[in-house]
Amino acid sequence: MSSTKDPCISICKFTDDICLGCGRSKREIKSWKKLDKTDKRTVLAEASLRLIKLGGAVRRKSK
Repeated sequence: MSSTKDPCISICKFTDDICLGCGRSKREIKSWKKLDKTDKRTVLAEASLRLIKLGGAVRRKSK
């Protein structure tokens, strides 16, 4: 993933501290703006895996 734009899609429903919309934890969401590009890419990759584990599709914000 090369994009480091905020992955929020305004669903913001949580299961076990993980957002069902973007796959990030509450801590990751709160610290997003302070992360550098490398850390953002790591969070995005982990978030995608979490969504897959939760049975959701990896979603993208509509343009």
